[in-house]
Amino acid sequence: MILSKFVDELPIPPILKPRWKDQVHTYYEVNMTEFKQSLHSELNDTTVWGYEGSYPGPTIEVESGEKVFIKWINNLPDKHLFPVDNTVHGAHVDVPEVRTVVHVHGASVESESDGYPDAWFTKRFERVGPYFKKEVYQYDNNQKSVTQWYHDHALGITRLNVYAGLAGFYLIKDKQERLLNLPSGDYEIPLIIQDRSFHKNGALYYPNQPDKPIKGLETSIVPEFFGDTILVNGKVWPYLKVEPRKYRFRLLNGSNTRFYRIKLNSGQLIYQIGTDSGLMEYPIGIKEIILAPAERADIIIDFTNLAGKNIIVTNDAPAPFPDGDPANAVDTVMEFRISLPLTSIDTSVIPAYMVPLPKINEQLASKIRYLTLNDNMDKYGREFMLLDNKQWDAPITENPKLGSTEIWYLINLTTDTHPIHVHLIDFQVIDRRPFDVDKYNKEGVIYYTGSAIPPEPQERGGKDTVRANPKQVTRIIMNFGPYTGRYVWHCHILEHEDYEMMRPYIVSDV
Repeated sequence: MILSKFVDELPIPPILKPRWKDQVHTYYEVNMTEFKQSLHSELNDTTVWGYEGSYPGPTIEVESGEKVFIKWINNLPDKHLFPVDNTVHGAHVDVPEVRTVVHVHGASVESESDGYPDAWFTKRFERVGPYFKKEVYQYDNNQKSVTQWYHDHALGITRLNVYAGLAGFYLIKDKQERLLNLPSGDYEIPLIIQDRSFHKNGALYYPNQPDKPIKGLETSIVPEFFGDTILVNGKVWPYLKVEPRKYRFRLLNGSNTRFYRIKLNSGQLIYQIGTDSGLMEYPIGIKEIILAPAERADIIIDFTNLAGKNIIVTNDAPAPFPDGDPANAVDTVMEFRISLPLTSIDTSVIPAYMVPLPKINEQLASKIRYLTLNDNMDKYGREFMLLDNKQWDAPITENPKLGSTEIWYLINLTTDTHPIHVHLIDFQVIDRRPFDVDKYNKEGVIYYTGSAIPPEPQERGGKDTVRANPKQVTRIIMNFGPYTGRYVWHCHILEHEDYEMMRPYIVSDV
């Protein structure tokens, strides 16, 4: 089924209003429900899951330092939209089929409110997971202005819950950002980019078996998922009417597996002003941006002097990334139409300098960890990936001390790029370096085959998700805190995360 491009206007998620707010606290309630929504005007309305009746969910906008409490409420049906594989960790037949737990991705938050995968809950909190602690989560928002997002994180079904629609933006704002005079208000737009496939009747399609079906299993997890259409803010290939002026876009790759290499077909520069963890030191002008699942980029596009033109946002990232078939790339994302009249003189700026970003000194690291990304086979002959060759239930081996600095060497022995996300903290990418995988597999020794590659210009800022490329050692440095407790680190390809490529870690104060 071929859908027409650029027939539907880009929706902009509403800003969620709190239930109450005073000088000290802000309180939200966020309901998860099933409903129908038009994802393309040539399709029947599609049954989706969403927060507050919207896919993607409404944007939660808070102030730096604001104490926010959120009650995430599961009002979903008992039956899942998609087939559940009961052989996957956390999704066995003895747990409810529909479970949710919300993680604000990028948040510095107490562990009880982080959305631990085994802290799930069902409708009316009738059943809860072994690590469930509280119904109302607390977010201290002790970070500078940053683009974060919230999404489901239930163990073993994250890929299905997010694909059903459980994702939305969470933005922290601050005074320093406002003083920079960046494009704002109607000229600041979040864009969540996702891929989906559809049945003829408009229903979402998600495979219940890999290409080679698994004998003896009715439903089996697939190693990765690539949809054949691209949605932005819940619309397939939308267009956005803009004025001939500067706009700020907060880009998020919200796909399960697909990477994007985004360009403008006008060939003009994109000005990047922020990474996963907030503003960069100074903007950079780039022709393309690579976004792995869960990565964000804060950008400005200047449409001045382009009145009457149409600009298409394109993608040419192979799938799987980086060595998959370029033919699997869905080459179109959306269209900008510079068709609106200028309502006022554009006084916004692309600042020469934004915020200081001191580099974390490698000498401060009290611990270096060597952590492998591994490829394995299960008893059904299915490929599954591991971190440090350990499964989810293995004893915890990453136990950083509160306030300590560590360097992690991510040693990728697989053929895929894995977006590795560490909860609680921001990190900095030190470098990547090619190494001999065969030698490592035989002798357990890193033998470098080339010199270190510094982080790409688009990664020179705080990060919470890093692309660990095949045949490379990726080094990241981070300081652990300000909270103690149990968190996770994992690959953000959701099919990998759901099938063992996730590990708990504990920050301790002793």
